[in-house]
Amino acid sequence: MGNCIVGSNPISSANFFLTFTSMRLLYFILSFFLFFGAFAQEKTDVIKPVDSLYREDQFYVNFTYNQLQNIVGLSQTKFSPGFCFGILRDMPINKSRTFAIATGLGYSFNIFDNNLQIINGENSAPNSYNFLTTAKFNKNQLTLHYLDVPIEIRWRTSTPSDHQFWRIYTGLKLSYLVSDSYKFENVDQNNSIQSNPDLNKLVYGAYLTIGWNTWNLYAYYGLNSIFKSGEINSQKINTSSFNIGLQFYIL
Repeated sequence: MGNCIVGSNPISSANFFLTFTSMRLLYFILSFFLFFGAFAQEKTDVIKPVDSLYREDQFYVNFTYNQLQNIVGLSQTKFSPGFCFGILRDMPINKSRTFAIATGLGYSFNIFDNNLQIINGENSAPNSYNFLTTAKFNKNQLTLHYLDVPIEIRWRTSTPSDHQFWRIYTGLKLSYLVSDSYKFENVDQNNSIQSNPDLNKLVYGAYLTIGWNTWNLYAYYGLNSIFKSGEINSQKINTSSFNIGLQFYIL
């Protein structure tokens, strides 16, 4: 009887080797992605701690409509714009940080288009003033540049995690005149005055800002005259500025 020798199939061995190798490779790849996926998830899920010492509204910008008041015979001739920006130091005064005081430094630019004409005095004579009785002129504009120091009391409904809130801010603003110009133009004349000595160097007024989130109504009421001297119709010019518009805060 002949011996029956069962030999190994080389094709089956090769298939087994390839299957085993593929399984190990697949296991390695899955382990690699599971490890780094878990690591990435752990990094993503890290929650930043709440800043319990937050400060609000430290930069501001506003745009206003300006009008001179308390002077009989004065009328606006064009839209009189104003622009202001600055920085404030927010200093909360209660534990929940809903009440604060703030002060800082700003710059304001105000234009007044009206019928109050300024006539430059000659030979060291003082400037004179009158009301234009006709609208036949191209420009009659007073421009004032101020450095501002606002001091305000703040109330808001903010929290460390919610930056959309109601606010009511009110205070006093001191303004120092750093530059001024006046221009008058019509078909026959083109006059200008720089650094008018009749203007007050220091003006002050009360203001109020009230609003929600981005949109805030702003109003300023001048408490002293922008002129320290000058007369019209034998009456001292005693007029202050009233500005109303929108104020926006950053940070």
